[in-house]
Parts: sequence; structure tokens; C-alpha cells
Amino acid sequence: MQSVPKTHLSPELLLTAYSQGIFPMTDPDGVTRWYSTDPRGVLPLDQFHCPRTLRQIVRQQRFEIRINTAFESVMRFCKDVPRGDTRSSWISEELIRVYTDLHRLGYAHSVEAWQKGQLAGGLYGVALGGAFFGESMFHRVSNASKVCLVHLVQRLRDRGYVLLDTQMVTEHMTQFGATLIPACDYLQQLHQALQKECRFV
Repeated sequence: MQSVPKTHLSPELLLTAYSQGIFPMTDPDGVTRWYSTDPRGVLPLDQFHCPRTLRQIVRQQRFEIRINTAFESVMRFCKDVPRGDTRSSWISEELIRVYTDLHRLGYAHSVEAWQKGQLAGGLYGVALGGAFFGESMFHRVSNASKVCLVHLVQRLRDRGYVLLDTQMVTEHMTQFGATLIPACDYLQQLHQALQKECRFV
């Protein structure tokens, strides 16, 4: 993973960075820096694997799925997710501010799982062209974030998206088919995805 020094964050700068395969993270020292990974994590939409038990949960409709009704809340819950043996989160107040601005402009989106009127889980990311850049997910009720991922993938497929960027691949994501590809291949896929005109909502 490579980083470059921080500059003042703005929605416009974020979109430019994403279009070049770069994303921001706030480091433990409190400084937000730009990153690019090689290899890059992606979840091929045509190879998405939904485990049988999860398919059953989706069919049972245990959660009400909403889109973009609590974007900032989703980010804040993601911020509070424990990150291994450190208490720091790569999501800072600065990032919450700029992604919320991006959300208001129609580029950042949340997929939310609600249960009994409470936000049970969710995920958020950035949509640009035919690419969706997944940022983070959380759950307060078991399987809520996984159900959101299933709905995200279906939405992206239905609307003609061709790239789901996961940045990195965790053990959690490998069960769904996430994989690592060379950065040069990723940038080629990204370039092709950005030529498309897709609408998330």
C-alpha cells in the first residue's frame, strides 16, 4: 500500500482521486493520507457468492432494506467498529464531513438494514460511472451487513455496474468471492467502468 501526503479534502478532490484508483484513510496519528493498493481488492459482480444460509436469511426478509436514509449514521457506526487491537479508526470527523457532502451531491450512498425501527447494519461507498467503491460496513444485529452486501450487489447488477472495488480483501470478504488483482489490471477495469453511465438511485 502506497500513501501520499494529505491535501485539503473536498468532494471534487475525492472524485478525482477515486477516478485514479486512490482513496483516503485517516492514520492513527490523526492525519488523513491518500492510498493506493497493489494488488487491489475487487469483488467480481458476476462471481459473487452468497452462502446458502445467507440466501435463506434474505428470503426471510428479516430486515427492511433502505437506501440513503441514514448515510451519516452509517458512517458513524462504521467508525465505531473495532479494528483489531487498536482503538483508532481510519474514519475521522473530517472524512465524515467530506463524504456526507459527497452524499448530498449524489455520489456517496448507503445501503441500510433496519429492524423494528432501528438501524441494524449497513454499508456505504462511492458510485462513479460504472464503478462502486465500497468503503466500510457494520452490523449491530447478526447478518445485517451481509444482507446489505447482497442487496448492494443485486442493485449494481441491475443498474449495469461492472466494478465493485473493495480496496483490500479481508477473510470476511473472501467468502463472497472477493479477490486480489494486480493494480495495472484494476486500473484498466476502472478506466472501462468510468466510461459507463450508471445511476445508483
